Amino acid sequence: MMDSAIPPSATMGANVEAKPGPRPTLSIRHGIALAIGIVVGAGIFRTPALVAGASADELTFLLTWVAGGVLSIIGALCYAELASTYPSSGGDYHYIRRAFGSKVSFLYAWSRLSVIQTGSLALLAFLFGDYAVQVVPLGPYGSAIYAAGAVICLTVLNWVHVNKGMGGQLWLTLAEISGLLLIVALGLFYLPADTVQAPSPVSESSLGLIMVFVLLTYGGWSEVVYVTPELRDGRKRIVTILVASLVFVTVLYVLVNMAYLRVLGLEGVASSEAVAAEVMRMAFGPAGVFVISALVAVAALTSANATSITGARTTYAVGRSIPRLRWLGQWNDARGTPGNALLAQCAFVLLLIIAGTFARDGFEMAVEFTAPVFWLFFLLVGVSLFVLRVKDPHRERPFRVPLYPVLPIIFCLTSGYLLYSSIVYTGISALVGVAILIIGALLIPFLNIPPDEEFDQ
Repeated sequence: MMDSAIPPSATMGANVEAKPGPRPTLSIRHGIALAIGIVVGAGIFRTPALVAGASADELTFLLTWVAGGVLSIIGALCYAELASTYPSSGGDYHYIRRAFGSKVSFLYAWSRLSVIQTGSLALLAFLFGDYAVQVVPLGPYGSAIYAAGAVICLTVLNWVHVNKGMGGQLWLTLAEISGLLLIVALGLFYLPADTVQAPSPVSESSLGLIMVFVLLTYGGWSEVVYVTPELRDGRKRIVTILVASLVFVTVLYVLVNMAYLRVLGLEGVASSEAVAAEVMRMAFGPAGVFVISALVAVAALTSANATSITGARTTYAVGRSIPRLRWLGQWNDARGTPGNALLAQCAFVLLLIIAGTFARDGFEMAVEFTAPVFWLFFLLVGVSLFVLRVKDPHRERPFRVPLYPVLPIIFCLTSGYLLYSSIVYTGISALVGVAILIIGALLIPFLNIPPDEEFDQ
């Protein structure tokens, strides 16, 4: 299945060939399905209990979900300016390279390729496996078998043709949203309301913890910028896709949490280890466990497919800009996919799944250790908006973030706070993330990274 550079069949003028690469073949609905699918993962089934436990009352609980949506939309507006101005399959890697140079951007790409993105995909695959075995058991290693099978199937789906992967994303997203709307309908209109409320004291520190969990549940929306060059009229539509998706997700999250509250009450939500399962069990009895297991499995698979799509685009972009990794930067025009990047990603994730089968706790901890590194580079993307406004003032910007510089400052402060919170949470374990960056820095002299001025713009 290994790809190689495919000679283009079309010419542009005399003896001028079209260069293989991303083509604008995707519609706005594909972009929205990608954005919603990667955001609405398993988090909405888990984090409400943690948020409720740190909330003083129901109003605080609901307002934090609104605040999380607003802060995410602010970040999306910042990303929309960068994506519309510099459309690239490299996404964050591309923006950081333009703003801070090739070495800093490679460290980002290294951390993303080594653990962050592939680790996220492996964990989503394991989550799918954990719930899939509740539906159809496969023995003691069933979860790992399901996880590996999911990664292989998603890779093949996205390798065959871009429309196959995106078509699958559309159907998975529709199934996922339908399941959540079922919970909303049951909680708000069918099941009896809870009448016991037991608000608990809330402190400033717990409010900060609430937002960490809420913003984690909204996470992933920035991944859609990696397909900007593949969207029809992507430079103008990316802001619509990002904002519309997050508005929809915000409304959906608020409705789902209202349903949880009405049925279980704040104390019931806080004390439940599986709040969605409680609602489904009350509606359908033991069969509700089967239904919720299938729903969470679909949610994990939806996010995993979106992560597979966007992760491969980063790997492709790195291969494009570093000669010694050029084999990763091959684009198959016939399929509209970065085939080699998808295969490399699949191989790496399968290795992580094998390791995770025998050391799940240590594996999950290793992924969590990268959180400070992730938020560090997320903050750098926000700062790059300011840097590129200064370095490249005459560049055409189809979209400019409104209320500049207020909204970008809010985005940077939010990212900075989450960087701080992740360091405090992991403590000395954050040194693992530092070690990952050091290993990446040691690789730089051997990769012969071209000077910034030679970067293929």
